[in-house]
Amino acid sequence: MHALSLPTWWIHITSVLEWVLAILAVQAFGRRRREGGWRWLSLAMVPALVSAMAACTWHLFDNSPDLRGLVVLQAALTGLGNVALALAAWNLLRLQRLSGEEQAP
Repeated sequence: MHALSLPTWWIHITSVLEWVLAILAVQAFGRRRREGGWRWLSLAMVPALVSAMAACTWHLFDNSPDLRGLVVLQAALTGLGNVALALAAWNLLRLQRLSGEEQAP
């Protein structure tokens, strides 16, 4: 646990908790608006959350070379998460445009 200072740990842990709250907020927003695309966006946020948890776990064990697989997992999940978020955002835009066409006179 000595790999990071206490303030850095604080930032890591609060960032993970903040991301969990953001996922819940996106879900609640989508439910309130009754738009299913927001559920996909919240689901697309999960790989980034797991990526952050993998990074924190690696740091917890002092960046042990034995856990290098966590670094690879973290990198892969970051890439996957970025693609998933881009697709979910594109889907929200697509759904918004479709609903706009339905309401046009």
